[in-house]
Amino acid sequence: MTEENKDINNLSDLSKLNDSDQPDVQSEPKIDSLGRSYATGRRKESTARVWVKRGTGSITVNGKKMIEYFARPVLQMQLNFVFDIAERKDQFDVIATVKGGGLSGQAGAVRHGLSRALSLFEPDLRKPLKAAGMLTRDSRVVERKKYGRAKARKSFQFSKR
Repeated sequence: MTEENKDINNLSDLSKLNDSDQPDVQSEPKIDSLGRSYATGRRKESTARVWVKRGTGSITVNGKKMIEYFARPVLQMQLNFVFDIAERKDQFDVIATVKGGGLSGQAGAVRHGLSRALSLFEPDLRKPLKAAGMLTRDSRVVERKKYGRAKARKSFQFSKR
């Protein structure tokens, strides 16, 4: 038997192992010296830096309370939805700084960062957050304007005469 055949046989033996044979690798929580976990979230043109630590459930965005910064209930609901999925309501304090884009994009960026920070703080939460699609960055951005057009797709008014 040549050396190549031995390697191929070894590969086929390795592929026969299924997921149940391999032990579950539990990652360690990433917490700094102040007891916080940090993550970055992005959505549209917005970028959010989010710190999560154990606390009473206060959420601060750019130095303001979440209710003041995100006045619309829909935007507040986006942030609270993360805690509903994780079943950790009023157990974490969140401090976020967000810049760029509008309020909707900023709320999405904070939600993305919050989800990532929670999964780093408690690795057990990664599975339910991933299943709910909270850890995936929403890659949709505004389509660029094309030349000869009013906007990305809108044309100028056509005049026959």
